[in-house]
Amino acid sequence: MTLRRPRSLKWSLVLRIALLQCAMLTLIIVGIIAALLATGLIPHDYEDGTMDVLADAVARDAKGVLVLNETPDLEMLRAGVPDLWYIIRDKQGHRLQEGTVPAAFQPFVGLLDTIADARIDHDIGQAAPPDGKIRWTDTAAGNVQIMSGTKGGLSLLRIVSQAPLFFLQGILPLAGLMGLATLFATPWVVRGALSGLGHAAEEAKRIDIDKRGVQLPLKDVPLEVTPLVKAVNAALARLDRGYERHKRFLTDAAHELRTPVAILNTRLASLPATPERARLLQDAARLSTLTDQLLDLQRLDRQAVLFEPIDLVAIAHSVIVDLAPMAFSAGYEMSFEPERETLIANGDRTAIERAVTNLVQNAIEHGGQTGKITVKVIAPAIIEVHDEGGGVPPAERERIFEPFYRLRPQDHGAGLGLNLVQEIMQLHGGRIEILEGEPTGTCFRMTFPPAAMPA
Repeated sequence: MTLRRPRSLKWSLVLRIALLQCAMLTLIIVGIIAALLATGLIPHDYEDGTMDVLADAVARDAKGVLVLNETPDLEMLRAGVPDLWYIIRDKQGHRLQEGTVPAAFQPFVGLLDTIADARIDHDIGQAAPPDGKIRWTDTAAGNVQIMSGTKGGLSLLRIVSQAPLFFLQGILPLAGLMGLATLFATPWVVRGALSGLGHAAEEAKRIDIDKRGVQLPLKDVPLEVTPLVKAVNAALARLDRGYERHKRFLTDAAHELRTPVAILNTRLASLPATPERARLLQDAARLSTLTDQLLDLQRLDRQAVLFEPIDLVAIAHSVIVDLAPMAFSAGYEMSFEPERETLIANGDRTAIERAVTNLVQNAIEHGGQTGKITVKVIAPAIIEVHDEGGGVPPAERERIFEPFYRLRPQDHGAGLGLNLVQEIMQLHGGRIEILEGEPTGTCFRMTFPPAAMPA
């Protein structure tokens, strides 16, 4: 299956306007000619009708003698002009003659060798066509001289036969000039007309899940496109309302869960120490962690963040102290490797503590319950958490940051921990990356913008 390339509105308009101009120009010229024919203006003023018919009919036979072919136009001419007369001659002395030359024109017959072109009339200065004409013209028999009357009219068939030539020499050049003008003018006009749509498209590129309430601008958007932009804005508004309902549900659900989870932990703690009690406490702890993570996501989404200078080394050390007993009981060694005693970044201390805690808990959960978990703090503002487990396949390294996504379906976690880390890093203008462990396992690297040095 192949996708068709979207059509360009600009060039579609250029082509259609050029074709429309050409068609309109042709219709206008044809209409003018038809009107002239219908009103009789062309037949009245046209004086070469007889000569045109004779010139089209003249030919030579096998011996080179002039002959006149019986063409349809010639038949029509004879039917319309009963007293038709003409003399056709060439420079070799061949001659064709029909009818009786009017007495007034007889003197000119003997002078044909000395006449190139002539209009012969009884009255001087008349606007009407003359009564006779003499002309040398090119024909199928070569250059011949024709002397005839002028009573024949303009043939419609002759006009039709000349139409292609008229189109090529008259309409086509003019249409070409108009097409070139359209080619250069229309893109400029379209670009100006669609400038507002371009601004709306640029605004649409900035729409993100973290920037709700965005609406595409309607200023300078063409009237024909306005319904589409309004429909998109309405869709964005519906998505915003749905997102808010979703967030509100998660927040309310998390708050409602805290009390039952706390009561459950209290009741489990009062039970006798048995393997079943330990497993139940572990499950209750996971449920409590999920509740805290949901609340953390909502807190990050709703709070007006005010960052302050914080010590990444102190934060990482605090997390290590809190989680070391859990790591030791799961079979790991713990290592803390700060590059300096203090590394300062701007941020929210609670959020960063939660991010580092989630990464260390993730290492405990997925590190294979063997080897070492190492937390490094590197200049200028980087925290790395290494484990020596099975690692994360390259194809999964983007997806594991999606909410509720778990690398293995049988994992106990809810799939929110790494998503929360990514949200926290985006909030701080930093990034979270997955690197290959050394020599095995996985390395999660949190990179923060370094704090500005005081002036």
